[in-house]
Amino acid sequence: MPEGEIARPVFYLLPVWMVALFYLLAATGLGFFFYGAWHRVRRYLRGRADDQAVFTWQGLVRGAAAIFPNRTVFRDDPYAGIAHLCTFWGFAGLFIATILVLVDNDFLRFVLPEWQFLKGTFYLVFSWLADLSGLLLLAGLFLLASRRLILRLPFLRYQARPEAVRLPSPPALAREDWLFLGLLVLLGMGGFLLEAFRIRAGGPEFERASFFGWQVAQGLGSLGLSPEGAQAAFPYVWYFHAVGALALIGWIPYSKAWHMLAAWYSVAFKDHAGAKRLPAPPEGDSGGYGRIEDLTRSELVMLDACTRCGRCHAHCPAASGGFPLSPRDVVQVLRAYAERPAANGALAGGVVPESWLWSCTSCLACVERCPVGVWHVPMIVQMRRFLVAQGQVETRVGETLQSLGRYGNSFAASPRNRAKWTQGLGFKIKDARKEPVEYLWLVGDYASYDPRVQEVTRSAARVFERAGLNFGILYEAEQNSGNDVRRIGEEGLFEALRDKNLKVLEKARFEKIVTTDPHTYHALKNEYPNGRPVLHAVEVLDELIQNGKLILEKTLDGPVTYHDPCYLGRYNGIYDAPRRVLAAVAGEVAEMPRSREKAFCCGAGGGRIWMEDVPGVTQRPAESRVREAAALAGVGVMAIACPKDLAMFQDALKTESLEGRLAVKDVVELVEECMSK
Repeated sequence: MPEGEIARPVFYLLPVWMVALFYLLAATGLGFFFYGAWHRVRRYLRGRADDQAVFTWQGLVRGAAAIFPNRTVFRDDPYAGIAHLCTFWGFAGLFIATILVLVDNDFLRFVLPEWQFLKGTFYLVFSWLADLSGLLLLAGLFLLASRRLILRLPFLRYQARPEAVRLPSPPALAREDWLFLGLLVLLGMGGFLLEAFRIRAGGPEFERASFFGWQVAQGLGSLGLSPEGAQAAFPYVWYFHAVGALALIGWIPYSKAWHMLAAWYSVAFKDHAGAKRLPAPPEGDSGGYGRIEDLTRSELVMLDACTRCGRCHAHCPAASGGFPLSPRDVVQVLRAYAERPAANGALAGGVVPESWLWSCTSCLACVERCPVGVWHVPMIVQMRRFLVAQGQVETRVGETLQSLGRYGNSFAASPRNRAKWTQGLGFKIKDARKEPVEYLWLVGDYASYDPRVQEVTRSAARVFERAGLNFGILYEAEQNSGNDVRRIGEEGLFEALRDKNLKVLEKARFEKIVTTDPHTYHALKNEYPNGRPVLHAVEVLDELIQNGKLILEKTLDGPVTYHDPCYLGRYNGIYDAPRRVLAAVAGEVAEMPRSREKAFCCGAGGGRIWMEDVPGVTQRPAESRVREAAALAGVGVMAIACPKDLAMFQDALKTESLEGRLAVKDVVELVEECMSK
């Protein structure tokens, strides 16, 4: 057959009235789509403007690098990654094919017929790729359905939450999931069926390029479908496929399917590092999120980008331990309320229960694992700000905040006792306010006041001294950094603590800041206007060992494991330095199943260390973590690099009866053990 005769009939065997009806239905479907899309956009515009959500070429490249290979979906779950990649590219291929048919048949055929391209070799390649796309789509959908029907993964199941009246019911959420999946299956299978009927009705030999459709056509023939029967049935099969496709298009803005568009914005045009640096409240407003309109436009888009995949729920230490919080449910409640807000409806403490908000440890695992970049933690903190502004905090938290405001520490202790741990060291630590030092050591509350941690603090001082480090402290002038105060939602107190610390820092003479506390580290490095380097102690120890300034005379017996503190690891990406130090002192670092960016939180962050436990908790995060460490063969030491970790894990060892089985030690303690006496 000559090259020019190879082409695709679009409205093959359809009477004129059917073609006219199709265009009417298409206009209706597109009308529903654009009306729903405009409704969504109007809702987004009701939110506050967001300076972080701006178009940049870097953001576009970052988004493309994440979206096209489905990189964020592959994290943690290769099965889901493969399933979604097949579905994504299958759908994308069929969408592109549909657009090409639309341009070729509905535009060029009438305006520039000589430019029509769906013919010849191009058509053969087009047909082959369209069939491949359809197979990819169906394969991906089969894998996704199998996760729910066969694997029945726990985090894909929805739970009824009577305390949240705006949370859609589990059956309603499940129905929407299956409807979305079903429409896509209808789209893929209907396309192949339509193609097979067209080929069986008299498709020429070149239609073998539609390799799967050709095989389906031969199968229909072996079942007794004659060419005449295919011709008679073709218009109805065509309409079955067309109506299904138009129904999907019209339904997209009203359903979970909208995530296909919202996720692009969420991933490509949002600075995800911003989730680690809490935004300051708008000028003159520190009341947090009390209404849905208080959310930013970007956050409202994020609510719609959520696919309910359950990864935030699966990695949340609160949800895993039986606390009321589920990050996924927070998003679902907010999304449902954004769609149908009530007059004078309280967001924090009303739509979103207080118990959910106070269960958060601000560990950032939900944000880190979310494939579409939803900012759960910043939204939770903003709602906490509203509760704090209303005075809705539990008694113990209120007392701690009063102590921080009065004494500058969370222990209600005199500032004069902040440096009491230095007694008995055998040497005097410099006062950086009075003499210049290279390293200003900001010690932090727990390292200064908690008797369980003070020996670790003295160990760090001895290691610094013996390594020849020129360091000093602020003595009674140091205040709490305010990191956890801010995440509780007390923005005003955070600012007061920050300003007091900054005034002292202005008077001190130093080149760099060092701290053993990741919470202090994060605040100083990311949320203070400080222009000098901020280092964690493990970074300094790593540098000293690498440069030969800190000599280790021996190594420990047996491997050790290491717990990544949330504010050192996920928040600031410090993973390798502590492991290099531990490799130097122990030779081998045995990794826990949840390590590095997937490390499980100790449960202390976000002010949880100052809060009472809630009813229904099955296992505290710290208890789960020490059990995980104790299960490693041959490991007797769990190394940590955070004062709060030491306090939390030592308590957990007692409750889990692991005191003789596992020891919790700070990295700096292990370094001192291996130094010459």
